Amino acid sequence: MKLAIVNGPNLNLLGQREQSVYGNRSMENYFEEIQGLFTAELLYFQSNVEGELINYLQGFSGDGVVLNAGGYTHTSVALRDCIAALSIPVIEVHISNVAARESFRHESLLTPVCRGLIMGFGLESYALALRFLES
Repeated sequence: MKLAIVNGPNLNLLGQREQSVYGNRSMENYFEEIQGLFTAELLYFQSNVEGELINYLQGFSGDGVVLNAGGYTHTSVALRDCIAALSIPVIEVHISNVAARESFRHESLLTPVCRGLIMGFGLESYALALRFLES
């Protein structure tokens, strides 16, 4: 089994940016920590560029994706269409509880085409999604 974690814009700044919201660990460090917790082969991809995220998802030949699209969650029809065209499950994740944040973050264009949504558990949101995909 092969699973990918895909992160969108500004998530390369985890551990540095708004630590009160996103915590103080980098995604790279967290990814190293969780690799041994799963039997699946885990891959990680991050981009600040919408088209690169779409190209990665369209080219991914695995069994499932954990996606934190960052700000594109609320704006990207193109990313939504890409997810809808995939034949593998995509779990939308968010580190923070976006429903408890600014009102512009309350609507996700992606949720209706994703298998599920996990948010508000910090970086552990990724592990929860991976556990579901591995089951």
